[in-house]
Amino acid sequence: MKILSAEQIRKWDEFTILNEPISSIDLMERAARQCTQWFEQKKGGFRKIRIFCGKGNNGGDGLAIARQLVEKDILSDVYILEFGSLGTNDFQTNLSRLHSFPVTIHFIQHQDFFPVIDKADLIIDALFGSGLNRPLDGLSLQLVQHLNKSAATIIAIDLPSGMFADKPSPTNAVIKAHETLTFQQLKFCFLFPENEPFFGEVHVLNIGLHPDFSIAGNSMFELTDWKMIKEIYKPRKQFSHKGTYGHALIVAGEKGKMGAAVLCTRGCLRSGAGLVSAMVPEEQFAIIQTAVPEAMAIAQETIETVDLSKYTTVGIGPGTGTSEESARLLQRVLVNYNRPIVIDADGLNIIAANDELLSELPPGSILSPHPKEFERIFGKTENHLERIQTARLQAQKLFVYIIVKGHYSFVACPDGEVYFNSTGNSGMATGGSGDVLTGILTGLLAQGYSAKESCLLGMFLHGLSADIAVKTTSQEALVAGDITEYLGKAFLSIAN
Repeated sequence: MKILSAEQIRKWDEFTILNEPISSIDLMERAARQCTQWFEQKKGGFRKIRIFCGKGNNGGDGLAIARQLVEKDILSDVYILEFGSLGTNDFQTNLSRLHSFPVTIHFIQHQDFFPVIDKADLIIDALFGSGLNRPLDGLSLQLVQHLNKSAATIIAIDLPSGMFADKPSPTNAVIKAHETLTFQQLKFCFLFPENEPFFGEVHVLNIGLHPDFSIAGNSMFELTDWKMIKEIYKPRKQFSHKGTYGHALIVAGEKGKMGAAVLCTRGCLRSGAGLVSAMVPEEQFAIIQTAVPEAMAIAQETIETVDLSKYTTVGIGPGTGTSEESARLLQRVLVNYNRPIVIDADGLNIIAANDELLSELPPGSILSPHPKEFERIFGKTENHLERIQTARLQAQKLFVYIIVKGHYSFVACPDGEVYFNSTGNSGMATGGSGDVLTGILTGLLAQGYSAKESCLLGMFLHGLSADIAVKTTSQEALVAGDITEYLGKAFLSIAN
């Protein structure tokens, strides 16, 4: 699913109005109806519903919601923020319609007009929508601050007022919504961690924008979905054998960090690699061969004499440390292997300390840093949008795939596309989760998936497995090994 900018969504609205055809006021009515139905199904028991409206189309949505709620015998008070203009035509039309209904309308011209809000009230925020292009100030700023100080439940329409649609809003005054009802598709602003304190749980409401609107090529950003992943997934052939699905080499672990090697190797096996060899320190063989008996063990000390060409792919970095010996492991792989590899954890830290190694990366390789590792290699970024832009430029420059891990992990591709992952949960914020992902990515590469397919399918499976796991373990109790254990159910969900 393409992630569109506020301007592109506005054009989608216009396309729908022209080609459905439908009037703009009727499209607004349809959007409001989806919100009203959500309120009717989900919310109740509030002392009073207070709807705060600006004079733009977001405010028009709020007025239409107020009228539709009255039609369902749900009364509300409406507060209109006065700021000079008469408002959009659709706002004025809905205001005229509302006058025929038993709704109390207040006009806020000064902060003395701000209502006293009880914690048992429900606030519906319809002040400013996706068209906002500068921070709030004056009376708008004061009103948002007043609403945020209340202990009432706040539901934002489209996006919380004060938030920019296409970039982070860390210093803006923004409504702190408990939940947000956004229209048609997830907005870019909901992918930024800086915005998390403001939007709460996001619900995407389908308002029936025209399906023939051409969005292909209009955006470099895309959100993975089930359709995309099912098209990538390749069912196994009946007459296959272990050689059909590749031989992966996992280079991981050192004394005290063998857990990383175990998690990575298990992830590789569970993702479907036909054969897996784990290159670990020789004195740690007992650990790897006891914990993962399906894998073969190779001593890291033999790296200079090992024929790397016999392996379909290599995953390197989890738990190796950053010593001179570990750096030699990575250098040996980079110099003597020319197919895509996966580099994570200490492998990335070694590159950060030796940036000349970036030029040695085999084309199509996958780097999977968390944000701090990313900044060690590519420099500090001011916000998540800048991090995305930097990753995109570096992926194109180096011809590699860069996965930056986190909620809505994203992969920047050499062709300039950026894909955000739609699965996963906060339970994955635990040590070892990234090691499992490294194993999954390596296992998929070994089976013949392209680097891009491995990134998209690997991230999706990683998060989906955790989503399935927390249904029985909880987010708090989830450990990295659970992600591996539930990979089978994740594969079954995709295959069915």
